[in-house]
Amino acid sequence: MKKGVVILGSLILALAFCLPAVAQPSAKAVETIVIDNFDTPDEMDWTWGVQGSRFVADGYPIVKSFEGIPNSLRPYHKDTDPTAQVLGVKAAFDRKGENWFEVFPQAGEGEVQEIPFVGTVTQIDFWVWGANYNYRLEVLVRDADGRVHVLPAGNLMFQGWRNIVINVPTYIRQHSRLRSGRPNLTFVGFRIRTDANEAVDDYVIYFDQLKYTTNTLSNVYDGYDLKDADFGDKN
Repeated sequence: MKKGVVILGSLILALAFCLPAVAQPSAKAVETIVIDNFDTPDEMDWTWGVQGSRFVADGYPIVKSFEGIPNSLRPYHKDTDPTAQVLGVKAAFDRKGENWFEVFPQAGEGEVQEIPFVGTVTQIDFWVWGANYNYRLEVLVRDADGRVHVLPAGNLMFQGWRNIVINVPTYIRQHSRLRSGRPNLTFVGFRIRTDANEAVDDYVIYFDQLKYTTNTLSNVYDGYDLKDADFGDKN
């Protein structure tokens, strides 16, 4: 009986190897998408705005572009590329305490513009220049239900450039189950919080190469193109 089982098993295995290989459809396409490398600010659909908390000093925070690039990115910057630039922010407060300031995309002066992510995001990746202050960095995103989530990005007590990679928690709803709901997770901005005992009179920070990793096919299904069909009832 055992011999018969062995022969039958060998036969099935042989037939499996003889069958033609069939490609299986994939519902996954992992890509890295750059939101802003800050090299061409005049060509973007947004500018970068800043705002501070209650005790921010008069005239601050200030946002400005500067020539520069992290050393680790220099090998990837070609001579034919635009001049490498970074986004800089300078902040000052009138007193120590629980101060904060935010850096965010805007369509016009004072008009906030959140940047939609494509697909289902797994990581947000960027470079930040620390001034060795005991400050904390946060990334703000808005989910498909309209709720803003604060993603901790670590302490800024280091000098120079550092690459920050944040995992996006799976509990954050990135796509609404409703046709009329928010189609994507959106990037709201950065928030920097001061430590209550740290100096606050003269602080600078820089950002570069803001990007994210995503599965661009995660929310694409058979008939996806009919989701936004025009029935002629829109004003």
